[in-house]
Amino acid sequence: SESFIGINYGQVADNLPPPPATARLLQSTSIQKVRLYGSDPAIIKALANTGIGIVIGAANGDIPALASDPNFAKNWVNTNVVPFYPASQIILITVGNEVMTSGDQNLMSKLLPAMQNVQNALNDASLGGKVKVSTVHSMAVLKQSEPPSSGCFDPSYGDLMKGLLGFNNATGSPFTINPYPYFAYRSDPRPETLAFCLFQPNAGRVDGNTKIKYMNMFDAQVDAVRSALNAMGFKGVEIVVAETGWPYKGDNDEVGASIENAKAYNGNLIAHLRSMVGTPLMPGKSVDTYLFALYDEDLKPGPGSERAFGLFKPDLTMTYDAGLSKSSQTPAATPKTPVTPSPKPKKAMWCVPKDGASNAQLQSSLDYACGQGIDCSPIQPGGACFEPNSLAAHAAYAMNLLYQNSAKNPWNCDFSQTATLSSKNPSKFVKH
Repeated sequence: SESFIGINYGQVADNLPPPPATARLLQSTSIQKVRLYGSDPAIIKALANTGIGIVIGAANGDIPALASDPNFAKNWVNTNVVPFYPASQIILITVGNEVMTSGDQNLMSKLLPAMQNVQNALNDASLGGKVKVSTVHSMAVLKQSEPPSSGCFDPSYGDLMKGLLGFNNATGSPFTINPYPYFAYRSDPRPETLAFCLFQPNAGRVDGNTKIKYMNMFDAQVDAVRSALNAMGFKGVEIVVAETGWPYKGDNDEVGASIENAKAYNGNLIAHLRSMVGTPLMPGKSVDTYLFALYDEDLKPGPGSERAFGLFKPDLTMTYDAGLSKSSQTPAATPKTPVTPSPKPKKAMWCVPKDGASNAQLQSSLDYACGQGIDCSPIQPGGACFEPNSLAAHAAYAMNLLYQNSAKNPWNCDFSQTATLSSKNPSKFVKH
């Protein structure tokens, strides 16, 4: 199971399918967790016995009462958690959404006491430790995020942030954050920024302090949060990505909102998570990531893009294929157990550079592929596949290795349109 892939299920809409239909849809995908912004009992019930983890939310408006009245917190838990657990696998309660950057000093000061009262109510119901408590932050809690190693929290939150992190640390609950490379691209709409945001081949960005070369914005944003947590002395607090996504359409003045970009972002992000390569500062594991969003929310205010993040339509069909459906999915990792060969082997495919790809494009694709955590040592001087020592041969080796180690979807062999799938073994490039 891919426990690290979740999705946000917002309900600011008047055309959503009934919860049981949504539960069946989710079971046909590799999505293992769902985040609700509230605690709609119909949805929580529909997800019972599906094995899908559920995040529920207490609204910002409930924070003052939760903070000042332990009985209000007890009633909240007894209404929204106790009747459904454990058949409905509630794993996390988020108290408030982006409170720290709301500018509401009253809510900000009451956030921690509210979380503590919810935690105490869970403890009283013998659910402490089974259901975690946290709050969701926007990336704006960081004062600095570039380069990632310099990530730090805005000092104006000072002791409040320290208190929240102390709570996360003491209870083993995650620090949940909403990184959106889409917004980073909107504020810097250059082609190289788009490739960096969409996990496509690009020159990368070197962190001057660590000399780490970042190949995509998602890793850079998540590692900036890791650096900020470490700088505050909370190396043990884990990060969960509560929201990230890309709109598939927007208003005329909204740059970058398109089906093609949304499919590239979500499809490549999912492949990146499945590869388990992690981020440079947290290698070898994937951060739990909740995609935004399950459906469009047609009643949301704001620019057109706000109503165009849905991966699925109300009729349960895909808006575009991000590689989530179980039927179309090829396993990311090679199974360790021997597999009985099927009588008719499928035609093997290799990912090779297109004829006519320029040296600059090949170099960029080579750097990109080797930056994704595959083993490029065989094409280093002295390596088994160093000969023939040509850029085309080395790029072919790296592109194909990355493709073979990914979900093997056609878009894992795109490399900014410089690669193609071939049924011919690329031995013309890689004769040893």
